[in-house]
Amino acid sequence: MKISIVTATYNSAATVKDTLRSIQRQDHPDIEHIIIDGQSKDNTLELVSGFPHIAKVISEKDKGIYDAMNKGIVTATGEVIGILNSDDIYTDPTVLSTVAEVFSDPKVMTCYADLQYVHPTDLNRTIRTWKSGPFKRKNFYNGWMPPHPTFFVRSKVYDDVGLFNLDLLSAADYEIMLRILLKHGLTSQYIPRVIVKMRAGGMSNASFGNRIRANKEDRLAWKLNGLQPHFFTLYMKPIRKITQFIIK
Repeated sequence: MKISIVTATYNSAATVKDTLRSIQRQDHPDIEHIIIDGQSKDNTLELVSGFPHIAKVISEKDKGIYDAMNKGIVTATGEVIGILNSDDIYTDPTVLSTVAEVFSDPKVMTCYADLQYVHPTDLNRTIRTWKSGPFKRKNFYNGWMPPHPTFFVRSKVYDDVGLFNLDLLSAADYEIMLRILLKHGLTSQYIPRVIVKMRAGGMSNASFGNRIRANKEDRLAWKLNGLQPHFFTLYMKPIRKITQFIIK
């Protein structure tokens, strides 16, 4: 089973080597790693060129990270597609072989796992562990979502439900998971282990104010899919998200 991993980069020289190494050391035998670069001005592409496992590099102007992800998905030839950002890493060499084992069941259309937020300059310093728990669609109504960097999808799912919505600046990952898992009701398998380390301080979570603004997009995500969220989803999700950086 070929697994395609898409990594979007833009001036990512400070962190991208960690990401590339974590994919290079995977023990799964059939990996297609695609780099979509937004014409970096630093030495990102020079660093990328030092990793021969990379299958394809595209460097051109884009409309932001979700546009880059869409380009990667369209380019990918694997049966399964995952997205790993240029400041995240897989925790150990068995991550993708574990994912492949999950998808050996033809009924599984998506899967996800647990994630650790780590210090931006110390990947061994855990700030918080995001334990996703077993998949239940009703949990979306309680403010739940799987961590997107751990989310793997059969490529044909994107053919059926579409790509990231570029009208959403910070909630496009939330919207596409909502679309796949709740609106279309596709199956998902939970992997009960941490498979990704994410540096703390992402775009939608950088401050409480950013999280409130992102929550407005979360509400729009429900509206775009013709779904009606509960009160908790609309008003308590920002509080829940910001505590991810307070509780250790």
